[in-house]
Amino acid sequence: MLDERQRGWALAAFGMLMVSTDSLFIRAADFDAWTIAFVFGVASTISLSCVAAATAREQLVQVARRAPVPLALVAVLASTSQVAFTGAVNNTAVANVVVIVGAAPVLAAIFARIALRERTERRVVVAIVAVIAGIGIVVSGSLGQPTLEGDLLAVLAIVLFSFSVIVWRRHPELDRAMALAASSAVMAVVAFPLASLGDAPWRVFLAAGAMGLVFNPIGRMSYSTAPKYAPAGEVALFAPVETVAATAWAWIFFSERPSIRTVVGGVIVIAAVLYGTVGARWSADARRRRAQLRSEVRSRPRAPAE
Repeated sequence: MLDERQRGWALAAFGMLMVSTDSLFIRAADFDAWTIAFVFGVASTISLSCVAAATAREQLVQVARRAPVPLALVAVLASTSQVAFTGAVNNTAVANVVVIVGAAPVLAAIFARIALRERTERRVVVAIVAVIAGIGIVVSGSLGQPTLEGDLLAVLAIVLFSFSVIVWRRHPELDRAMALAASSAVMAVVAFPLASLGDAPWRVFLAAGAMGLVFNPIGRMSYSTAPKYAPAGEVALFAPVETVAATAWAWIFFSERPSIRTVVGGVIVIAAVLYGTVGARWSADARRRRAQLRSEVRSRPRAPAE
C-alpha cells in the first residue's frame, strides 16, 4: 500500500511518461507550431472539460470563484509552456528539448525554497546534481544545433513548467481538470489567429488530436496532482523521465537509435531519480528501524546483579 509521498512519486512518474509522448506526436504532425498548438488546445479543452464536469461536486463557476487568481495563473503558465515546448520541438532536435526538461528539478527546488520555504533534503540535492550530470552527458556538444532559438524556447517552457509545479503545491485545493482545461482554452485562443488550418494535412489533426484528447491530459492530470502528496522538489525530480522515455519513443517509432552517450546519461538520470525517491524512503525506514531497536533495547529490564 502506497503512503502519500509514494503516491505523489507514482503520479509524477506516470504523468511524465504520458507527457513524454508529446514530442512523438508533434514530430508525427510535422507542421507549424501554432497549428499544432491550436488543434491540441481544442482537443485537450474538450477532454479536460468533460473530466472537470464529471468530477466536480458543485458547479464549475463556483469552483472557479473560490480560487480565481491561481486558476488564471496556472492557465497562463501551462498554456505558454506548452506552446513554447511545441515551438522548441519544431525548431531544434528532440533530444535537445527533452534533456533541457531535466532542469526542472533544479528550478522547482529553487522556486519552492523562495516561494514556499520548502526545504530540499540533502539526498534530493545530490540526486538533482546527478540528474544534471546525466543530462549534460546526453546533450554535450549539441546545444544550439540546429537552432539556438529552439533551445531557448525549451528553456522558457521548463521555467514556466517548474513554476506551475509550485502553484499546484501552494494551492492543493485547486481543481486540476478545470485549471488544465482553462490553460488549453487559452492556448487555443492565442494560437488560432496564427494557425494555418486550411493548409494543414490530415496527420496534423490526427496526431495533435490524439495528443490533446488522451495522452497529454492524462499525463498533466497525474503530474499536477502529484504535488498534493509530495514536495515540489521531489515531484520535479521525475521530469527527466520524459528525457529517457522520449528518446525511447524516437527509437521505437522513428528508428533513431540512441548513442552510447545518451544511454549512459539516461542510466545516470534513472539511477539519480531512484536514489532521491525510493532510496530516501529506504534510508528513512532503516533509520526508523534502528531507532525503534535502540528504544526496545533501552526499555528492556536489566538482569538483577548477583
